[in-house]
Amino acid sequence: MLDAKAGQPAAGAAGGGTRRLLIVRHAKAVPKGETEDFDRALSDCGRADAPETGRWLADSGYTAELALCSPSRRPRQTWQLIQGALAAPPPALYDDRLYDAAPTTLVGVLAAHGGTLGSVLLVGHNTGLHELAVALCGHGPPDLMERLRARFPTSGVAVVDFPGGWDAIAAGDGTLKAFWSPADR
Repeated sequence: MLDAKAGQPAAGAAGGGTRRLLIVRHAKAVPKGETEDFDRALSDCGRADAPETGRWLADSGYTAELALCSPSRRPRQTWQLIQGALAAPPPALYDDRLYDAAPTTLVGVLAAHGGTLGSVLLVGHNTGLHELAVALCGHGPPDLMERLRARFPTSGVAVVDFPGGWDAIAAGDGTLKAFWSPADR
């Protein structure tokens, strides 16, 4: 696990092969203040961008064995629109802990549900997703690393490979394989 203070692996972390994490930020939502944050829906732009994210994942050959999704409305809607573009969408699990979660919580959810899976798609919120991606990625093409550090756009995807099991995720161990958003089309 990722230690929030030191950014180092936690004691007792176990290993087990290479894993792939597909980190997806929910699509653009209606402005804050129109409804409770948990119930905010996707905007027209978000409803257009989320299927593009699904098509990019499909066209790029990125797949997952499980989708972990925040239970709030905008990530659920994002996942529903993404999966429509996938030939074989994975089962989805909505975990209450993913709502507006900090990186350490995200890592805990991955450890709890990842098991022996080789790939997981995680749909959630900033700032936690952005902080997680930046913390995990110690390697990757410099241009992608710079873009990731700068921002994580709505409907964006970071593809991160890392060694070991889901319970051994450590800061800096990941390799950023791809970073895409609808603005890249």
